[in-house]
Amino acid sequence: MSAPLAWGQAADAPPERSKSLGVVTVTGGQPSSLPTQIPTTIEGITREEIDTRINATDSEDALKYLPSLLVRKRYIGDYNHAILSTRASGTGNSARSAVYADGILLSNYLGNGIANGTNYAPRWGMVTPEEIERVDVMYGPFSAAYPGNSAGAVVDYVTRMPTELEAHVSAGFSSQPFSLYNSKDTFNSWQTSASLGSRSGDWSWWIDLNRTDSQGQPLTFTTATVASGVPGSAGVPVSGYVRGLNTTNQPWYILGTGTQYHSVQDHAKLKLAYDFSGTVRATYVLGWWQNTSEGRPQSYLSNGAGQPVYSGPINIEGRSFNLAPTAFPLTNDEQTHYMHGLSVKSRTGGTWDWELSASLYDYAKDQQRSPTIALPQAANGGAGTLQDQDGTGWNTLAAKGTWRPQGAGGAHIVDFGIGRDAYKLDIVKSNVLGSWLVGPAGGLVSEVGGRTETWSAWVQDSWSFAPRWKAVLGLRYEDWTASDGLSATATSRLGYPQRSESDFSPKAALAYQLYESTVLKGSVGRAVRFPTVGELYGATSGGALAFVNDPNLHPEKSWTGELSAEQDLGNGLARATLFHEETQDALYSQQVPGTNPVISRVQNVDKVRTTGFELAYSGQDVWIKGLEMGASLTFADSKTVENAAFPASVGKWQPRVPRWRSTVYATWRPDARWAVTGAARYSGQQYSTLDNSDVNGDAYFGASKYFVVDVRVRYQITRQWSAAFGIDNLNNEQYWNFHPYPQRTYTAQLRFDL
Repeated sequence: MSAPLAWGQAADAPPERSKSLGVVTVTGGQPSSLPTQIPTTIEGITREEIDTRINATDSEDALKYLPSLLVRKRYIGDYNHAILSTRASGTGNSARSAVYADGILLSNYLGNGIANGTNYAPRWGMVTPEEIERVDVMYGPFSAAYPGNSAGAVVDYVTRMPTELEAHVSAGFSSQPFSLYNSKDTFNSWQTSASLGSRSGDWSWWIDLNRTDSQGQPLTFTTATVASGVPGSAGVPVSGYVRGLNTTNQPWYILGTGTQYHSVQDHAKLKLAYDFSGTVRATYVLGWWQNTSEGRPQSYLSNGAGQPVYSGPINIEGRSFNLAPTAFPLTNDEQTHYMHGLSVKSRTGGTWDWELSASLYDYAKDQQRSPTIALPQAANGGAGTLQDQDGTGWNTLAAKGTWRPQGAGGAHIVDFGIGRDAYKLDIVKSNVLGSWLVGPAGGLVSEVGGRTETWSAWVQDSWSFAPRWKAVLGLRYEDWTASDGLSATATSRLGYPQRSESDFSPKAALAYQLYESTVLKGSVGRAVRFPTVGELYGATSGGALAFVNDPNLHPEKSWTGELSAEQDLGNGLARATLFHEETQDALYSQQVPGTNPVISRVQNVDKVRTTGFELAYSGQDVWIKGLEMGASLTFADSKTVENAAFPASVGKWQPRVPRWRSTVYATWRPDARWAVTGAARYSGQQYSTLDNSDVNGDAYFGASKYFVVDVRVRYQITRQWSAAFGIDNLNNEQYWNFHPYPQRTYTAQLRFDL
């Protein structure tokens, strides 16, 4: 049938890379769901490029070499801390980017950053590398269609939808020899996946299955500063500790590891599409993700008899310390999450088009168990706690329309819509009856939770007012409510009053076709990022970390602008961009110095200002036939300029935003079967604290500079079979972002594609 085929070509076929810099065409290709009419910076990567260039074990790896982006991925299958950072936002600000898959929200706006507990990174596990058709990124809050969380970037994963029968099977293996302090081991991971899809008449369907069995390196460490010890002979003399310097260059002892995850994750995805006509399609997506994870410690300490020491009074070099029962914590995690998405949309290309959509993300089961007694007894059971987030999640509703009063090629294209986003957080921590490994919940330890809801309405007009000119003007209105906030313990219960705020966010962009191969672009946009439920109400404690909430936080308000020049080089594209952002009441979760356990407090910072530039290049058949190259360089001068609550931070660098960062890759295809890629990533000096007191980034809790080299070789054995081998961190750089990043990691993959 011709009509369904036209749908498949328009909506599902991978778009060709653009060679035109016309002001209506997005440089680098036509994204599927990002607004193609906005003349601003959009970068993308296709399925073929991911498969050829990147050792992709998780969906977030697709972003690895795109300009100015970093995902804080600590190990394969990192399900709770892989946070996205952008030009002017560090890895402590997860709520300043928006990640979608086929228009369904994956970003987790229940918490913020790394300090507020876990599970608040985007839900990357709902997409596997094998099902990605392409990924597109819009830098900055320049579309009225997206919420204030788009201040940093909007990322959209477009997954596969077949037009004919196709099947795929792959198996992968990764191995990381790891050596740090007194930890020396090799951590391996296995991945298997299978997918099947087809089209029959008006129906099309896709099924994707994936399993990851991953061993990560140690992520946390038990430490004690030398100064905290009491001089004397009290305590059991121990050996095995490691001397070092903490982030402020104070001498400390590293006593052992805390969290080393063994995680088994299963993913299943079902996509169904039905074409009511050649221009109206309904799509349903069901995603299922399950995780079981064990976090296990290792004590470096041993007594005179050579037995490991986990708790109690100890003595190191004439100083006594007391190890709490939870100094070497154990955790068992179990999660089962569901994602539903339903949309009906028209694509006539005529005067009117429309879309209705809804999505739901559900923490059907999300539990963490921990003992409150020490090893070795804790390994077999005993007293403990159960932290339960069952029922947490979010849902979205949206109605969108497009009006082309003069047709698809007319002077005006007006997009508009209304929507509702709602979030619920519920964390109940209880003592366990019986064994912490299997016992049911008993008496309440603490409970925190609440809801937020945002109603929005937006409109933007793309106006081609002259042959070489194009402008986009937009306005977004948001009405936000926070309610049902509570904080309870076994003996007290505190409820928070309901809050409501509303605001407008204007947007504007302008493009001018200077020459046939040169386009100049300018964009400006305001973003209002409302506090998350976790920032308002989510006080948590446990192990070595505690978080203090603030129900009276102000919304974060940013103005962002950029100026770009884009040049078609014939066999490539080059871009130079100047960007500037000024944020008032910036939201931060920041460590409180000198606290044990470590306490992080959420706060507003009066004003943060960032100015910088970004250079990007991509080319094909560079110098010789078959050589693809790409590179980016970003400079960001990002500083706190006003902060009455913490004057020591004024004039200091914004946390986790390095001044310099860069990526470069080169892929050589000597023939149709082989592809060889070399790539490098660089990030300069950075800090984790607002006052930049953490001068030693090469330590636990620190954020270090790094230079990492990756390689990948892919061979097409037959039309159906292919194999790949790669090494990430070939130079075995030891670098940190609070936790240690992976060291040299070998990957191998075998694939069958029908």
